[in-house]
Parts: sequence; C-alpha cells; structure tokens
Amino acid sequence: MKPQNLVILWLHHILNITVLITQRELFLKNVAQTSDFPLALEIERAEGVYLYDTEGKSYLDLISGIGVSNVGHRHPKVVEAIKDQVDKYMHLMVYGEFVQSPQVQLAKALVDSLTPSAGDRPVLDNVYFTNSGTEAIEGAMKLAKRYTQRTEFVSCYNAYHGATQGALSLSGSENFKRNFRPLLPMTKNITHGNMADIEQVTEQTAAVIIEIIGGEAGVRVPTIAYFQALRKKCDEVGALLIIDEIQTGFGRTGSFWAFEQFGIYPDVITSAKGMGGGMPIGAFIANQKVMSVFKDNPILGHITTFGGHPVSAAASLATINLIRGEKLYESVPEKAALFRSLLVHPKIKEVRNQGLMMAVEFADFDELKGIIDRAIEKGLLTDWFLFCDNSMRIAPPLIITEEQIRTACEIILSCIE
Repeated sequence: MKPQNLVILWLHHILNITVLITQRELFLKNVAQTSDFPLALEIERAEGVYLYDTEGKSYLDLISGIGVSNVGHRHPKVVEAIKDQVDKYMHLMVYGEFVQSPQVQLAKALVDSLTPSAGDRPVLDNVYFTNSGTEAIEGAMKLAKRYTQRTEFVSCYNAYHGATQGALSLSGSENFKRNFRPLLPMTKNITHGNMADIEQVTEQTAAVIIEIIGGEAGVRVPTIAYFQALRKKCDEVGALLIIDEIQTGFGRTGSFWAFEQFGIYPDVITSAKGMGGGMPIGAFIANQKVMSVFKDNPILGHITTFGGHPVSAAASLATINLIRGEKLYESVPEKAALFRSLLVHPKIKEVRNQGLMMAVEFADFDELKGIIDRAIEKGLLTDWFLFCDNSMRIAPPLIITEEQIRTACEIILSCIE
C-alpha cells in the first residue's frame, strides 16, 4: 500500500475514535443518568435477538430491553406496520376523541385475547391506552378509587409497578421510596404468595394490585391456590383485583397472559413492555361498567394526549397478531426447559422461572456482577433484578432458537469459571 494511503487510513481511524469518544462524552454529559455505572454500549442497529455496536460486535440479547422485544428487535412485520401507519397519519387528536383505526383494531384484538371469562364474571371489554406501564398503573389506581369510592391499596413487598408517585407508593422496597416521601397514604404491603396475608384485604380496600409472577423480586411464582384465594377474598370485600401483566403479558410465560395459568379472572389488567414490539405503549383493561366512571363527576376523569399513539398502536397490533397467529408462546416451555437443563453449575444456587421469565441465583451481587461483565465482553447481554441483585435476569425474545440458547448458556457457564 502506498505511504499516502496508509496516512489516510490512519487519519480515518483517529477521526472515528474521536467521534466515538465524543458520542460517549455527550451521552454522559447531556443524557440524564440514573446510576454511576451505565453500560454505555453504543448500539448502532438491532435485529432479531442481536444488538450490534459501532464496531460491528454482536451481543446476544437475553433481556429483550427488559421484557420489551418479545418478537425480537425490528421484526419485519412490526416495521412494516409502522411504516404503513406513518404514511397515513401520526398524532391527530388527544386520545378518545377521534375514531382512529389502529386504536380500534388493537382494542378489539386485546379484548379478544381475554375472552371467555371464568364463569359469569364480566368480560374485560374496555381498553384505555397509555404511553407506558407506569401510566397504566396510575390510571388503574384512579379507576379503582373512583369505582369503589375507597382509598386503600394493597400491594406486595418487593413489588415493582413503576416509578411515578402513585406507582412508587405501591412499591414494596423502602430503599426506593424513602427519599421521595411523602407518597400516597393508605397503601400497605403483603407478602407475595403468603396465604395468611390475604386477610389484610378488607372492606376498606379499593384494590389489590399484584404481579402474577413477582418480577423484580427475582421471578417468584406463587401457587394456583394462592391466587384463587386472593380472588375469592377480593370478591367477598368488594375490592378490585388488578393484575399487573406488564412484564408477564404477550406470551412471556407460556400463555398469552400469565393469569390464564392460575385459574382466575381479574377485574383490571395492566399491560405494556412486550405489547408494543419495541414501540412505547401501555394499557389498562376493565369491563365497560367499571371504565364508565371516567365519563362523569368529573367529565374526562382520566385523559392523555399521546396514549394510544397511532404508530405505536399499529406496531402493537402487528405484535399481538404475530404472537397469537404464530402461537409463539407454545414453544416457550420447551425453550425454558432447555435453559434449565443447561444452566447447571455448583455456583448456581437455583433457577426459577415461569416460561421465559427466568432468574438464575448466585451467592451474592459481587459474584453475579463479575459474571455479567464477562458475559458482555463475550457478546452476551444479561442483567440482575432490582430487589434480587444476586440473581441473573434471563428474558430473551420469544423467537430465540435452540442453537442460540445453547450458545448463551455456554457463554454464561464459561463466565462463571
């Protein structure tokens, strides 16, 4: 190669490094940080179960953007739906004023995914769209207070329902709440899966808000009997049972909704994360009688500008059609079993899961953090849980293949060593 060409290549390399450093510096300077140790991976593109950085290095994504990319990154049918909707219209009017096809068709698809109900319980046939899971929780809380005319909420220790004021009030971790008090009064925590604690639900309770699977607690799976007893108690005292399916919904646990596996039917469901196929959207779903309380006293009892954005709704409709049409949840138990069979090591204390919502427990955070860091170096992205920092989060896109599962487990085991 000619000397002048070598100089040009060298300068090009130096310029590229400068650009990368500048991007990182801008990230740290101008993008609000919530920890002192962000991953700061600079991802250029994503597809399927892989992320790719600016150097072309691939990362096998075992956490799906924290339970978001259930159908994989940039699924062609989701991308096509987004492009088609952008060519028609984007934001038109605040939610609930115009008849917008993406919202209407998505609401119908969500309602169809929830029927039939158990026994003569009213079918959940009314959908209120939001921008996120936290907003869905906030709306569901307002709905419960307005419908029952009560003010007490019961949630679980080590539960996570969001970070806004109302949702944070439900959190079962004082470490996350203490520096933001005062929060909402009349909230109390019970232990997820504990039968005796069900008695704390009383005639003063507006709603019990609970995850079917304790997510940030490290994937805690209760018994069917527990949820049936909780359902019965809520009926006896007139409290609403609000099931948080923000992490568990859209096929994550082996059925479209996780509650289907527990022989119950909720009064309200909250959804988000995997709902949008990578686009921001959430919802809370109830029956028409319950939802109608937002219509008067006051009128516009709950409002949103961007909730149910047409582009997000179109992406969500494509996602729900994919998951249900291709029955992606049917292969989840088999894939989860493969993970469990491969993740065997003396340092692995326990593997907990409901479908592809998994926690791999180690001795402590320091040991786990070292494994996670080494895995990232080897091109595998994992994480831990907010309230269980000695357990590795595994929640890959549902489309992950057997070969990719084997590769992921080989990397994890090599990083343990």
